[in-house]
Amino acid sequence: MNKFSKLYICFVVTVLLIPGNVFAKTIAQFESEVNKYTAELAEKQRRKAKNDAEVAQVEKNIKSIETQIITTENEIKSLEREIEESNQKIAEKNEESKKIIQYYQIENGDNIYLEYVFGSQSITDMVYRLSVTEQLTEYNDRIMQELRKLINDNKKNKVALAEKRNELKSLKKNLENEKERIEADTKGIVESMPSIETRIKEAKANLSYYKNLGCGINEDITACQFRVMQGTGSSLPSVGTFQRPIEYGTYSRGWTGNYAHRGVDMSSSNKSIAIHPIAEGEVAAIYQDNCSNSWCISAGGYCQGNAKIIVIRHNYNGGYIYSMYVHLSRYGNYSVGSKVTKASIIGYMGTTGCSTGPHLHLEITRCHWKAQGGCTYKEFEKQSINPVSLGLHFPYSWSNF
Repeated sequence: MNKFSKLYICFVVTVLLIPGNVFAKTIAQFESEVNKYTAELAEKQRRKAKNDAEVAQVEKNIKSIETQIITTENEIKSLEREIEESNQKIAEKNEESKKIIQYYQIENGDNIYLEYVFGSQSITDMVYRLSVTEQLTEYNDRIMQELRKLINDNKKNKVALAEKRNELKSLKKNLENEKERIEADTKGIVESMPSIETRIKEAKANLSYYKNLGCGINEDITACQFRVMQGTGSSLPSVGTFQRPIEYGTYSRGWTGNYAHRGVDMSSSNKSIAIHPIAEGEVAAIYQDNCSNSWCISAGGYCQGNAKIIVIRHNYNGGYIYSMYVHLSRYGNYSVGSKVTKASIIGYMGTTGCSTGPHLHLEITRCHWKAQGGCTYKEFEKQSINPVSLGLHFPYSWSNF
């Protein structure tokens, strides 16, 4: 036997022995994690309050900008009216000037304006009439120059106001985006708060259970539980072998680790096929998981209602492991504490929770975060077991257990 083969056998033996005592969780550690959860909840509440205040301020700023936009648009309309009126006045003055200029133009003998000038009774009268004509022309020219300047100024102001309006609209859009970001963050906080509160409740229940059980402050609580239950005669029978949880079906997705896909997915031609425990044990928890969390949607999941879950505790290799059955359509006729065998029907396949279709998601862990499960949720996430290490294999398809 070569060195690699010896290492491989050693690794397999180690994996098979892991469930019994792979991690130590003491009451002191449990209390520390409960305190962390409580602090996390307080921080989320603080963030939510801060976000609410920020959203209120952003909404106030948006309303102020909307008022400025309306004022700017009204100013633009006013300038447009002034430009139109000025153009009209220029046209009128231009027409007047044409008539006055005709005083200087000798086009034919019937020119009424020449008759006006040369119809003077004296030289003084003629000079007066010519002077009046020149003054009227100069006045009209000056008025038209002022009107043209006003038009040019108004056009420049109109451009400046249009730029201001666009800047205000851009600022408003940025504020709306910021508001959406804050509200999305708040939504994530609000959605996770019940889950954290539930975890704190469950962790405290676990803590109380192990203290009442008489576990020492630094004693491994799962080992303590196993020892006490063995001593009281309420222990579970030791598991010999494991079976697949559905009689016939197909394998659709495998176990990829603690921080990826922690379970095995399987389906069946019978979309509501009965679900059986992978081994004898007792019902440790029956609950519905929150399906409204934003992580599910962001991960491409679909919410079909809160996932129905049942958890079975097993006595294996001198300790407890837990099998979890997710997405059930309904539960079997069992309650927490009920003893089950491989033949028991603990539920039926479904698509509740974050699911794209009817299937069963099976997870096997060394502890569970629900009551008497021996760990908090964060610890539970790290304690996944690959079914293969328990001798539980899933071919592409099978027609019996």
